Amino acid sequence: MNKTALIIGYVWPEPNSSAAGSRMLQLIRALQDGGNQVHYASPAEFSEHAADLPALGITPQRIALNCSSFDDYVQQLQPALVLFDRFMMEEQFGWRVEKFCSQALRILDTEDLHCLRHARQQQFKAAVKLLAEEAPLPLQVDNEFLFSEVAVREIAAILRCDLSLMISAAEIEILQRRFQVPATQLLYLPFMEDLPLRAAGPDFSQRQHFVAIGNFRHEPNWDAVRYLKEALWPRIRQQLPQAELHIYGAYPPPKATQLHNAREGFLVKGWADDAIRVIQQARVMLAPLRFGAGLKGKLIDAARSGTPAVTTGIGAEGMYDAGAEPVLLANGAEEFAAAAVRLYRDETLWQLLQQQGLGLIQQRFAYAVHAPRLQQQLLQLQGSIAEHRRQHFYSQMLRHHSLKSTQYMAQWIEAKTRR
Repeated sequence: MNKTALIIGYVWPEPNSSAAGSRMLQLIRALQDGGNQVHYASPAEFSEHAADLPALGITPQRIALNCSSFDDYVQQLQPALVLFDRFMMEEQFGWRVEKFCSQALRILDTEDLHCLRHARQQQFKAAVKLLAEEAPLPLQVDNEFLFSEVAVREIAAILRCDLSLMISAAEIEILQRRFQVPATQLLYLPFMEDLPLRAAGPDFSQRQHFVAIGNFRHEPNWDAVRYLKEALWPRIRQQLPQAELHIYGAYPPPKATQLHNAREGFLVKGWADDAIRVIQQARVMLAPLRFGAGLKGKLIDAARSGTPAVTTGIGAEGMYDAGAEPVLLANGAEEFAAAAVRLYRDETLWQLLQQQGLGLIQQRFAYAVHAPRLQQQLLQLQGSIAEHRRQHFYSQMLRHHSLKSTQYMAQWIEAKTRR
């Protein structure tokens, strides 16, 4: 039986830079544990922060956009399974996979639902412009923003694939209710974490200061840093004049490092070699996300580190069981600052949330629970792929029409480049 799996990555996975990088390594591990020989191909430039794939038993391959060299590569490899990392990779390479290995199982890992993140960002910006003040968080996004060109492209990619891996149950509900995507083409697959291997770390009295963390290239994280600087930290610092906020994240741009102000206790520290260690030293994590989608790796790390957090409804979406959240929720500046100060001062509350956080991995995100579900689903689909595809006529229709237009555009670009 062919057990070759090809992952077409948007970037080379950087587990220490983003939750997306960690998520990719979790998927690779689950495929390997299912007996697959994994190949990882990407058109992105290699990164010094990328995981050492050969050391993990993975064969890397640099590929090019709009280039027939990929055709030779995939035709020779003949994978039984192709996993597209985000819908953009399915757009670029899906028609080539369809043409040269049509029987391969086609899987899309959405990472997060891009059209939802985009819609929330656009709706938030529109509300700020209209109100000229702090806008309400757009948890309930309007169709005006949701039904965008990004949505057309992403939903088409989801329908063209045999199965899409969804990190958030909230996003599955949106896909089924707002876009009528069949449940048989969706699989709930959140973060797949090993049980915490570290102790909770220093206790309440041994910790001090606040921490915020997130890749600066991710727009929701950069907006959260600006929100902290402009609205939240001044309110918190007024009540806790000796406290500091330590901000970590990969790829900080100059506009971020320029916000560093030691006198105000607003310290932009950039890259963290060990995210768990720096989070574990803080008393409270702040994650004031005003738009976004998916699950938040920073809040997983906070729970693993025994560090209670304050976040928004956007940050908490899909993360916790109701009534057992290891965080405080707040959606406005005054409310958020008050919650941060309260958690920083209240040892009893802090200890309660810490204990709830330490059980989070086992309750919702255990690798031992979710990896076997993925492996079983893939085996089932591979054994009945023809029948599965017959049941999804819209998928066949989109592959017939959409992939032809994508193919012709790619071939036109390649021909033009050769001139």
